[in-house]
Amino acid sequence: MTRELAIGAMIALAAVVLLAMLLAWRARMRRDSGLTAPLGVPEHAEVVARHEVLYVSTTKHEQPLERLTISPLAYRARGEAAVTDRGLALCLDGAPTVFLASSRLLGVDRATVTIGKVVEPGGLVRIAWSASDDTVVDSYIRIADGDPKNFIAELRRLVPAADDTGATS
Repeated sequence: MTRELAIGAMIALAAVVLLAMLLAWRARMRRDSGLTAPLGVPEHAEVVARHEVLYVSTTKHEQPLERLTISPLAYRARGEAAVTDRGLALCLDGAPTVFLASSRLLGVDRATVTIGKVVEPGGLVRIAWSASDDTVVDSYIRIADGDPKNFIAELRRLVPAADDTGATS
């Protein structure tokens, strides 16, 4: 096999792999197109606390390795989490503000693993919430400005039936 033929075969293989990845992502987006995150913060919502965050992913509930492509939470992003008296606002760079009203919040705890991210024990915050069609999903964020303990305590006050479990995943 000549050098040029080997290079051509590697380029063709790389192109096939990239095409397969693109098709798989588009199929995932079609599969999850029925799920949407609620947008916009309600009027008169009073901000209790703000935290700089890295949004990591949203997955099926209790399945941290099964990514969901819920618009606009399909991609990892930096941003801010604003805890209000009515829920949680995720203001992510390049995306509209997602607002998880307290009636949608089902639980908040710590996690270590999710799709695309493994951190120190309890380094991620897992927020379980009800998506638009009452499907329960988990969104994972990493607090960039300190220990997530206060953030978790603030969110647990908003959860109608607060769950007092420890670290999971």
